[in-house]
Amino acid sequence: MALQIWINGEFFSKEDAKISVYDRGLLYGDGIFEGMRCYNGKVFRMEEHLKRLWESARSILLPIPIDIQSMAKAVNETLSTNKITDGYIRLIVTRGSGSLGLDPFETSNPQVIIIADHIALYPKELYEKGLEIITAATIRNHSAALNPRIKSLNYLNNIMAKIEGLKAGCQEALMLNHKGDIAECTGDNIFLVKEGHLYTPPADAGILDGITRKAAIEIANEVGIEVSEIALTRHDVFTADECFLTGSAAEIIPVVKVDDRPIGTGKPGPITQQLLSKFQELTRS
Repeated sequence: MALQIWINGEFFSKEDAKISVYDRGLLYGDGIFEGMRCYNGKVFRMEEHLKRLWESARSILLPIPIDIQSMAKAVNETLSTNKITDGYIRLIVTRGSGSLGLDPFETSNPQVIIIADHIALYPKELYEKGLEIITAATIRNHSAALNPRIKSLNYLNNIMAKIEGLKAGCQEALMLNHKGDIAECTGDNIFLVKEGHLYTPPADAGILDGITRKAAIEIANEVGIEVSEIALTRHDVFTADECFLTGSAAEIIPVVKVDDRPIGTGKPGPITQQLLSKFQELTRS
């Protein structure tokens, strides 16, 4: 069966799922999105994802034409229609189509799109061996210009850093903020372990406050690992005992080398492995 895409209350095959070339999401990146994971037929922390989607919409004055309950129902219906019990869901809301001008009030037909598909962001062996990443020269967007808590469709900042990573033979790249502190990777949040203590950049470092990031912090607290959300530098990364990334698609994945410097022993550390195991228990139970 061809993949079915939910658009404004109707299902279309992947080949026939279309929106206008005048849509502001295409022309200007004028829209928002969320990426969610589904395990054993249940969306992981869907309520938190939908709350963040609505907050992003409110921040940019984008009306979502359905309510949260209807959106949740549509997500589950899309999963059911595509017979997906373990997969990835992409929610997209654009401001809709209008004129070629910048005026966002020239349109009144927001588009709501739900895509459910399978995803494997990183090969399985990288969860066992760990990632190697670099620090990108492209810095994170200044939070005073565009708040990173808005999960907007304009990801060019992240894409430019991603290109740097791929050109260097790495699947991820670390991004610094305008202060030179570490912010996050192109699609994932970052954590460091030092002497049994967990560290991660704070929300005001110019990061997206990830749902999986929150889950990792909760798990760490449950198993007695102290967590500090503080400003961190590349020196902290280079001298860490362990490093890992978190994200809805990535889940929790170890990092073993940054800028050609081994992290700790150069292998996934015990705390990273413990948190990954606990996260898998949480999502797959």
